[in-house]
Amino acid sequence: PEEVRTWAERGRALGCVEALMCLGDKPELTFPSYRALLSRWGHASTADYLARACAIALDAGLLPHTNAGLLTREELARLRPLNVSMGLMLESVSGRLRGRGQVHQWAPDKEPRLRLAMLEDAGALRIPFTTGLLLGIGETSAERIDTLLAIRAAHRRHGHVQEVIVQSFRAKPTIGRSDAPEPGITDLARMLALARLLLDDDVSVQAPPNLSAPGELATLIAAGLNDWGGISPLTPDYVNPEAPWPHVAQLAETCRTAGYELRRRLPIYPAFAARSNFLAPELRAAVGAAGDAYRPHAPQEIVP
Repeated sequence: PEEVRTWAERGRALGCVEALMCLGDKPELTFPSYRALLSRWGHASTADYLARACAIALDAGLLPHTNAGLLTREELARLRPLNVSMGLMLESVSGRLRGRGQVHQWAPDKEPRLRLAMLEDAGALRIPFTTGLLLGIGETSAERIDTLLAIRAAHRRHGHVQEVIVQSFRAKPTIGRSDAPEPGITDLARMLALARLLLDDDVSVQAPPNLSAPGELATLIAAGLNDWGGISPLTPDYVNPEAPWPHVAQLAETCRTAGYELRRRLPIYPAFAARSNFLAPELRAAVGAAGDAYRPHAPQEIVP
């Protein structure tokens, strides 16, 4: 907890507005030493400790956004008053990828039915939500489209999806698919364009800028991207530490050259912050203060 506060305070001093709480699915179910640590800290579960970490980040002046894998409806409800938005990558709705020899064979938390259920629960609880699909894990073109359509259907039922991330698989030496081919820029741009065409206009489309070469970013904008996601001046991308964040000034110049202006944004979109049922009353003052702090630059989205 002391480290959470230290990092949150350092981030706030550097001008950060968001605290991303990114972690795996319920590690206490697998690691006895971690269960013992939670117990020493007075917590029965990671969700309990996560709530404490979010409260610390709020107290330090940051707005939490949690991506903690599969959460129950009760856990989502508990975390809602402590998070301005939350997220879960759907990755793919293909149950085939859970089959023998497929990428998710040994990953029960990747079961599409469970991830879709959490997407629905988040909508029913009016939680501004980020989700997305992962390219290059063995899925077919039709399965990619099915994933986008499933996200669109959930959003049309609940109106809660802020943005959809279209992300390419990256091979790493420590994983089973270390020699698997990675999707190229043409494949990524094609899926961004399809996402922009298939999703409703009020849903933003994002691709992480550090996972493409600097010379490829203009192609992503041309394909329909309108959000780069979070870019940290303090920490690496812990999921892809080998891929450094771009310098914001360089990214802004890329946007200008393409005819757009780079603006910073809060982890809750203005349209959601303005709707009382999508922002817990406990968070309204914090969001207002953060918005006031960045109003000279704002409402990181790109706009004509």
